[in-house]
Amino acid sequence: MEITGKIIFDLPEQSGQSKTGNPWRKKEYVLETEDTYPRKVHFDFFGDRVDQFRLHVGQRVRLSFDIESREYNGRWFTSIRGWRAEDADMAAAPAQAPSVSAPAAATAAPVPPVVNATDDLPF
Repeated sequence: MEITGKIIFDLPEQSGQSKTGNPWRKKEYVLETEDTYPRKVHFDFFGDRVDQFRLHVGQRVRLSFDIESREYNGRWFTSIRGWRAEDADMAAAPAQAPSVSAPAAATAAPVPPVVNATDDLPF
């Protein structure tokens, strides 16, 4: 899934160690959409993506993400896990297509239809 908006909060990085002893890190952000009725979306980057996608407040981004829900002690928690972020201003810039010269016949003005003056049909 994708969403576009502006980063409005940059939360502190968190780290720890899993039950199996593996280290983990995550970085959380809040994005505000640019819709008629803007919505705030809390998301995070986990593991190596923390360093891969460093965002800052005020930056417009296009975020690709997955939504995941999990159960813990009888309660359900939902998280939005980002897996790619692109600068929305750079992504919106149209790419310059190389100019290709068209054949002369394709660029010529269309030929008007021949009208027969003796034809009395209305169509």
